[in-house]
Amino acid sequence: MNEKSSPETLQDAITLFADPLVAHTFMAAIVWPDGKPKCAHCGSANVGTFSGKRMVSNCKDCKKQFTVKIGTLFADSPLPLSKWLPAIWLIVNAKNGISSYEVGRALGVTQKTAWFMLHRIRLAMQNGSIVKMGGTVEVDETFRGFLGASCSSSFSSSLGGIMGNQN
Repeated sequence: MNEKSSPETLQDAITLFADPLVAHTFMAAIVWPDGKPKCAHCGSANVGTFSGKRMVSNCKDCKKQFTVKIGTLFADSPLPLSKWLPAIWLIVNAKNGISSYEVGRALGVTQKTAWFMLHRIRLAMQNGSIVKMGGTVEVDETFRGFLGASCSSSFSSSLGGIMGNQN
């Protein structure tokens, strides 16, 4: 979107993103800057058009469905983009921060929902991207527990097959 269509006030943001098609188009421009949708599952550009109330598309290669929300901080959330995008506007434009109560009142959601939204948006701002963490996760160390002197002998003997003989 260009500078002219960016909202100046909260009311402008709510009005602009109230239309699901406008909110979807705005997010599609962010997720796919080249303007060509790609499957969130296999990365193929061979996808159908977005249709229906949920704006779902299907990949013609892997046959899976996806939306513009997949792989972003909005994924796994039942909230529509018409709530998320004004919430982002509120947080970004709050000089001294904003509470979940204030976000809840402004957007017409519960405080618990506003808290959930704030945490996801703040994490995205901290990471510098709306894309969720992905790729390979490497783990260095694991602590499995301790079988010390405080364990009863019957308990440690029952774990003997699993943990090896500790005697």
